[in-house]
Amino acid sequence: MEAPSAHDWYWIQNTDQLDSPALVVYPERVKANIKLAVEMAGDPVRLRPHIKTHKSPDVTKLMLEAGIQKFKCATIAEAEMLAMAGARDVLLAYQPVGPKLQRFIALARQYPGVQWSCLVDNEEALVAMGAAFAAAKLRMPVYLDLNIGMNRTGIATGAAAFQLYRAAADTEGVTPVGLHAYDGHIRDVDFEQRKQKCDEAFAGVTALKQALQKEGFDHITVVAGGSPTFSVHCNRPEVECSPGTFIYWDKGYSDGCPEQGFLPAALVISRVVSLPAAGRLCLDLGHKSIAAENELSRRVYFLNAPDWKPIGQSEEHMVMIAEAGEGHGHHPGDLVYGLPFHICPTVNLYERAFTIDGGQLTGEWRNTARDRKIGF
Repeated sequence: MEAPSAHDWYWIQNTDQLDSPALVVYPERVKANIKLAVEMAGDPVRLRPHIKTHKSPDVTKLMLEAGIQKFKCATIAEAEMLAMAGARDVLLAYQPVGPKLQRFIALARQYPGVQWSCLVDNEEALVAMGAAFAAAKLRMPVYLDLNIGMNRTGIATGAAAFQLYRAAADTEGVTPVGLHAYDGHIRDVDFEQRKQKCDEAFAGVTALKQALQKEGFDHITVVAGGSPTFSVHCNRPEVECSPGTFIYWDKGYSDGCPEQGFLPAALVISRVVSLPAAGRLCLDLGHKSIAAENELSRRVYFLNAPDWKPIGQSEEHMVMIAEAGEGHGHHPGDLVYGLPFHICPTVNLYERAFTIDGGQLTGEWRNTARDRKIGF
């Protein structure tokens, strides 16, 4: 295992003050990623970052300081955290149904200074939402959620979408303001292939927008993309871009989006806790400490132990094999710096992230919105 030094960006000097496993973030790298996102978009007004990755009021405030005013989120807790942090334009990128609808209404009433909006993709939900918002004396801006290949939510960009947008215009309690198109299924490593697929998927959005404009809908905002296609959509002046993972970045996107210059800014710290057999090491990095939805070899990459291979994982432990075999020279207590393949669900496993500046543990950021409920 390589011993990190002050020359390594991830080096932490006072590790005796940091128990493991732990999520650590590097604020200067976070600020650099925000700056790059603004530069790629050309203007912070074109950004509507998804905050599902960081879930932190501290990071939200850094974005606000950089001039970013609009945000996107997936849960009521994330929406509430944004309002508490000072955001004034929040899109709930979800179609609120059931109790979530009433929670959203209560949140909107509590923070009337925030421009709230949400998604809609079918008439039944539209009717229910309209009635609930009208009863609360609200008129909620809604974006038509479009299915452009993700096949998760949304309505296809055809005649039915056109009719639903028109129906929203005639529904009390809501006002259609735009189109939402998430293309998270497009992940080709080759940028030209990714761009081609992105352009093909977006063609239907453009056609629908033009048809609606001919119908007299003059102000149609398009919110599009995530992190993989951000480098494509940032070149469409008429689009609001909503990347999320860029803020911390991860191994998956470092490998999958080599044209994007974002920096890994969050790691998971782990320690060797046992040497169960020759050439084997056990770490305190189980399913509860690192996103485990990928197959075992694509969960974490150790910056200072790149030759280690995972062979097993359980709730609290990860078993590794060292290529050096029995003579690997590692000991219980040795620290490893893990770059997650998927940072978003990894952050959700931690109630706080410890900040590292100049190799020193300096404080912590609470991942406030990892909770399902804050106040509402």
